[in-house]
Amino acid sequence: MAYRDIELLPAPAPEGAGQDCLLLVHIRKVVGRVTYQACGRCAEGVITDVVLDEPFRDSGLGTRALSHLRSRYPGVTWRTTVDRRLTRDLLRRMRVPEASAGGNCPHGLPAGVAHAGG
Repeated sequence: MAYRDIELLPAPAPEGAGQDCLLLVHIRKVVGRVTYQACGRCAEGVITDVVLDEPFRDSGLGTRALSHLRSRYPGVTWRTTVDRRLTRDLLRRMRVPEASAGGNCPHGLPAGVAHAGG
């Protein structure tokens, strides 16, 4: 497959609100993205969306994208607010737990991200 031809590029999220994206690009076409926010002060991050085009869903690109995100933000504990069947299994395999139901990161992360101090 085109696994090795995928570029992983950081970008601001189209939704805005201080979120960022990791775009998965194949031959100048975006074929997926991981939307997230990361707080270096709390060492907490939240993944708010994972989207992969159909032909790339079972290719390991989701795992590669989340691994890349972890390497870009070493020391950050990741959680997720995503609860869709297509991405739930990926997030479980990668040991990304659901964000807790209460609280906000005082530095700007959305509701559901636990404060880790600092």
